[in-house]
Amino acid sequence: MHKLRIVIADDEPIILLDLRQMLEELGMSVVGEASDGAQAVEKVRALKPDLAILDVKMPEMDGIEAARILHEERLAPVILLTAYSDSELIQRAKQAGVYGYLVKPFKQADLTPAIEVALARYQEARELEQQVDDLKETLETRKIIERAKGILMDTYGLREQEAYRRIQVQSMNTRKSMREIAEAIIIAHTLQNPSQ
Repeated sequence: MHKLRIVIADDEPIILLDLRQMLEELGMSVVGEASDGAQAVEKVRALKPDLAILDVKMPEMDGIEAARILHEERLAPVILLTAYSDSELIQRAKQAGVYGYLVKPFKQADLTPAIEVALARYQEARELEQQVDDLKETLETRKIIERAKGILMDTYGLREQEAYRRIQVQSMNTRKSMREIAEAIIIAHTLQNPSQ
C-alpha cells in the first residue's frame, strides 16, 4: 500500500507540529499544512492528498465550511479536529460530508482508526456514486434505444424484436455502441421529419 498523503490544517502551530509528528511516526506523509480553512482548500486542490485533517475553529473559513467545499468537489475525505463536542457543530459537520471527528486532546492511537474508517467510508461513497452514474447512463441508453426502435417500427413496419435486432446488427457491423446507432437513427429521423 502506498504511503498516505495528508493535508493538515490548524491555526495553532503547536497542534500542527504535534499532528505532523504523530502522522509521520505512523508512516504517513504530510504533504501540506495550512492555518485557515481557505488555505486548506487551496492546498487540497493543488496537492490532491488522500485525506485532509482540519481543525474546526480557524480564521478566514472554519474547518466545517472547508470540509463542505472539499466534499462537494470530491477532492478528499475530511476528518475534523475539535476541542468542542457540542451537538450544533456535530450536526454541521454531518451536513458538510465529514468522514471523521476527533476531539482534542487526541492521542496517536486515536488517529489510525479514525483515518482507516474515514478512508473506507469515502471509498464506499465514491463506489456508490459510480453505481448511480452507471445506472443513470444505462437508463438513458435504454430510453434512446427504445425511441430508435419506435422510429424503426413506425418507419419500416417492423416488430419490436426486429427493430432491436437491426440496431444490434448495425452496432456489430460498425463497431459502434448500440446507443451511438440509436442516436444516429433518431438524428436521421429528426432531419427527415423536422416537424416531429
